[in-house]
Amino acid sequence: MEAMSATETTRTRLVMAGAFVGALVLLALSVLFSWPVTVTGASPSAADEAAAAFDSPPGTCLDWPADNPRAMRRLDCAQPHLFEVTSIVDISPDYGQSAPPPEEKQWQTIAEDKCTPGVTSYLGGKLDPFGKYGVSALKPTEEQWRSGDRKLRCGVHRVTPRGTRVATKGSAANADQSDISEPGTCFALADKDIGDPIDCGSQHAVEIVGNVDLSVAFTAGFPPPDDQKVKLSELCAVAAAEYSGGVNLAEKKLTVFWDPPLREESWAAGSRKVDCKVGSLLPDGSGLAPVAGSVRAAPAPTAPPPSTPGG
Repeated sequence: MEAMSATETTRTRLVMAGAFVGALVLLALSVLFSWPVTVTGASPSAADEAAAAFDSPPGTCLDWPADNPRAMRRLDCAQPHLFEVTSIVDISPDYGQSAPPPEEKQWQTIAEDKCTPGVTSYLGGKLDPFGKYGVSALKPTEEQWRSGDRKLRCGVHRVTPRGTRVATKGSAANADQSDISEPGTCFALADKDIGDPIDCGSQHAVEIVGNVDLSVAFTAGFPPPDDQKVKLSELCAVAAAEYSGGVNLAEKKLTVFWDPPLREESWAAGSRKVDCKVGSLLPDGSGLAPVAGSVRAAPAPTAPPPSTPGG
């Protein structure tokens, strides 16, 4: 996050989503979680739907409820979803029938090596390593491994800087990879820094007030970071004023921030957009203070339709 000064939050680019039929294993931020997908009382149709979802072809989008990750299902990519399948990779040439399953840390390396080329191709030939999408994979369980399954279901997902999966809309294929959020999104306060998305009615760290496109100002190649900062300060001030309806942010002790300048790798991948946000700095400058409520301007009242004679 940038303002007059800022630090960039480290992002985790690879989070392994583990597989299924008996267990769905999620490796996130080097912490292992597991839970049964098929549980007592689950209907055959629900189990079949989850099994079919796990074996989906490339181009399929998958989702599961936050409170019931067992219920993996296919859905239209236009709907909010957590995972999009990009390719199916068979690693049996490297792991024969008698080979033991890789350790979890090995799985991360395998997924990164085997899935990244397919993900890059699926995204149109370019992958922004600091962009919206991270490489992920569904891997076989130990039971599947013993039965000879060596398929890695590669895909993309989006995670917050703190490693939480968040839903996206629309297919990732050939999509803009700029790491931006919808204006009106608020992020929780976590240790004086930005956390995960939260309702703006709750105390939060920052609120997204706009997405600005640097390609409008820079048309002749990758712009130096300092030049980006100057332009972002201008564009984000305008975005904040439009979003808030001209509210005096200083009176509310709010400051306009923006994400760090785009890196050259992001620019080469086609990313051009950056988030603008507002938040409140602690007096000692050590981080962010809690903010309550949105600064979004209320919509203008709609004029009633003209009355008609005798109406």
